[in-house]
Amino acid sequence: MTPQASEGFENTMTTPLGRENLQSFIDTHRLNATILPMAMPTATVTDAAGALGVEPLSIIKSLVFLAENQPFLVVNSGTARVDRKKLADYLSMNRRRVKFATAEQALKITGYVVGSMPPFGHRKPLRTIVDRTAAQREEMYGGGGDIDALVKVSSEELIAVAHAEIADVSES
Repeated sequence: MTPQASEGFENTMTTPLGRENLQSFIDTHRLNATILPMAMPTATVTDAAGALGVEPLSIIKSLVFLAENQPFLVVNSGTARVDRKKLADYLSMNRRRVKFATAEQALKITGYVVGSMPPFGHRKPLRTIVDRTAAQREEMYGGGGDIDALVKVSSEELIAVAHAEIADVSES
């Protein structure tokens, strides 16, 4: 699977994908990743960390951005915020050309509702940038396809399946 730009995402179906779709992706690609059903919603980093009893740095966020109307994914750790200037510099473009996707755009692009979005297994492969701090975590937990599910995956597995680039894109 090779990442590619998702041109024409505005016309993509909006029927949300769920944990079954993510599980199918994991099975098809023989990933060493596990979907963990939770007894409560885990749509925020705080909720997910609390449900698992882990520190927020063990939780990753999958965030959709648009650069000159081309979607891409940034995987960041815990409560860290993406520094748009660092991200724009990494992409060799002006910061004003890098925009955070709306929840509706993110759903159309990935197929997953914000708060449940996994770091892989989207409708179409996305260029993926993993923040250096997140990439250093041996084990991480991200959106599991539904707001009451998380996926457990190693950074090595995530980087490999997403063909991810590693960059310093978090605020200091």
